[in-house]
Amino acid sequence: MAGTQSPPWHRLREFAAHRPLASFFVLSFALSWLAWAPYVLSENGLGVIPLSFPVILGSTQLLGVLPGAYAGPLLSAFVLTALIGGRAGLRRWLGRVTRWKVNWRWYVGVLGGVPLALAVTSLPFAGGWSVPAASVLIAYLVGLAFQLVTTGLAEEPGWRDFALPYLQPKYGPLRGTLILGPLWGVWHLPLFFTEWGGWPHFSVVEVLEFCAAATAISVVMTWVFNRTGESLPLAALLHISVNNFFSTAWLPLFPTMDPRDLAHVFLIASAVAAVVTVLATRGRLGYRNPAPVSTPPRGDRLPTG
Repeated sequence: MAGTQSPPWHRLREFAAHRPLASFFVLSFALSWLAWAPYVLSENGLGVIPLSFPVILGSTQLLGVLPGAYAGPLLSAFVLTALIGGRAGLRRWLGRVTRWKVNWRWYVGVLGGVPLALAVTSLPFAGGWSVPAASVLIAYLVGLAFQLVTTGLAEEPGWRDFALPYLQPKYGPLRGTLILGPLWGVWHLPLFFTEWGGWPHFSVVEVLEFCAAATAISVVMTWVFNRTGESLPLAALLHISVNNFFSTAWLPLFPTMDPRDLAHVFLIASAVAAVVTVLATRGRLGYRNPAPVSTPPRGDRLPTG
């Protein structure tokens, strides 16, 4: 007598449970790149189709880039967490997303340390600096809040909240981060063919430089994530503080700076911070060997609506 075939939902769950990382990265890349295709092919990118994205808040990226970010790492992490861990898994995942109660020194260190490190690294390139207007500070604070619910919320529940807790028990904190960082960088690849990446004025070297910087800053983000009890808001604040500094404060502080030096500043500052973090923690990056992410037994009930 032939055995009964398990329903597609169960087979999908078993596949995701056995290959959570592969499932996450493939799904994140596929969903994001598919959602970004119109932007890449539009007049804001390769110019293949007669479509132009509207300028909102001074950029076309809000409608061109953000939907793909939400559709990729955020949606993938949510779906896979529900499939693999059910309601209990979702509670753990959301618990890290909402883990704001962290010692105030971490907020001061991240919110003050990131712009300070980027500003100091910029000085040799600029040769001097200017005192920005008060409006720049206002724009910086507003931009920080805005990017937290856009870039931060779209990306970090996937990269740091889903992938990292699987990578660290399996590969260790440093090797796990050195896997995550380049993948995070390559995920941005289609955007280099749009206004986001300065198309058509970019080179392969710039892409490699970006991926290297993404890997280096990931080392620091892993340390912050681990040392704050897996607080995703702190890791996200570190990420968006870099973006926000360059988009709102960098040129007002250094008006003579060549915009092409942005990538160099980001890479140097991230690399120095990563080396210091690795040496100071002896490669442990604040990791304390928690139990690996568990997969519920096959007999567990699947999550319902």
